[in-house]
Order: sequence, then C-alpha cells, then structure tokens
Amino acid sequence: MSTLENLVDIPNTPQFQELLSKDLKRISLIYFWTSWAEPCVQMNQVVEGLAKAYPKLLALRVEAEEQADITDSFDINSVPTCLVIQGHALLARIEGGDAAQLKETITKTLENNSSVAPKSTTSQTPAPPPSSETEEQLEARMHNIMNQSAVVLFMKGNPDTPRCGFSRSAVALLREKNVTFTHFDILNDENVRQGLKKLNDWPTFPQFIVKGEFVGGLDVVKEMKDSGEFEEVFSA
Repeated sequence: MSTLENLVDIPNTPQFQELLSKDLKRISLIYFWTSWAEPCVQMNQVVEGLAKAYPKLLALRVEAEEQADITDSFDINSVPTCLVIQGHALLARIEGGDAAQLKETITKTLENNSSVAPKSTTSQTPAPPPSSETEEQLEARMHNIMNQSAVVLFMKGNPDTPRCGFSRSAVALLREKNVTFTHFDILNDENVRQGLKKLNDWPTFPQFIVKGEFVGGLDVVKEMKDSGEFEEVFSA
C-alpha cells in the first residue's frame, strides 16, 4: 500500500471512476499490472517513482485480473500497460516494460500540459476495415446506427447480459430513468468499435448517443444525472 496521496491502488470500479472524474484537467497515469508478470516488478518501481517525482500526477494502479471490468473497458491485452490520459482524452498508450518511454512521456506531457494534443503511441494498430467497406462507408454506417433511435447505447454485450461493469451501469442508469433506447454490441463489430473511438474522439465504451449526437461516456452521463441536466439532454 502506497503512502503517496497521488498513487492509488484501485479496489473497485466506482472508486476508479470517482478519482478520474474529480479533476478532468489533471494528467492521470493508469497502470495495469499483475503479480505474475515479471516486467511489472520494474514498472511498479517506475510508476511509484514518477508519482513521487510529480505530485500533480495522479497514478492509478489497476490489478488487471482482479479489476477485469476496468481492464476490458480499456481494451488491455497485455501487462504491463500504461495509459496516460487527461480528462477523457487518451494521450499515450505504452505497452510492455518500456520504463524509459514511460518516463519520457510523463515528463513531456506534464511540461506541455497547457498544449497537450490527444494522441496514441500504442504499438498495436486497429484492424483495417475489410476491402468491401471503405472508411467513408464505415462512417456512414456508424452515423446510421447512431440515428437508429432517439437514444443509442454503444456497449459491450446487450442490455440483458452486459459484458463489462461499465456497460452494466450504463444500462441500469437508463432504465432507472425510464429512457427508451436501442443498443449496439461493439464486441460483434471491430470496425465500428475502432471507428467510433476516432469518430467521437472517445477511447472507451460505453458511449451514449442522443438524437444522432455523441453525448459522452458513463462518467459524463452520471454527472448529468447529478446536476439535473440528464432530463433535458435525454428527453425525446
């Protein structure tokens, strides 16, 4: 257990969401690890060192297997993986135990915080669309799905059997508010899954669409609920 205030071991999804939502301008480092992966031993020390060196950095350690919902939400396929985010923008994705790259990324990001531009440094590229569907056709198809009803939820699984905790919470919220909605399971369509991240400039799911327009992710819609803005935005 860390004694640093800005280095937090995540015990559950609600605390993870709460910490990330407190200050959307703050630079956050999300570190996915497991006890059995040898490269994580060194990266544990690196992450702790960065948290100690940069008090303004929020470092969140996520045990990838214990917190499977969070891991799945960010499409983590290997450990260690580090994500650098600001608000809802993915600034960098570093896979593997590349300590030097992580240190350089954090240093540059914090130094240039006022002019940070979202980017991704992942070594894994999304699967290209099949030859039968061009980028223009994919975008048109995504817009058609987004306009299939007044409220569309892009999620993992379906409303009765969600495939991750975030999608489960999204469905529960909409049902609590008696919102009529349709859904799209992004696990069944990799082109749409990757395309929406680019189209809506949002790296995670679920995604809420109202009247064809992207509204936000789960934390944004929860904030709308708390502020009283939800009814205005989601009214038919």
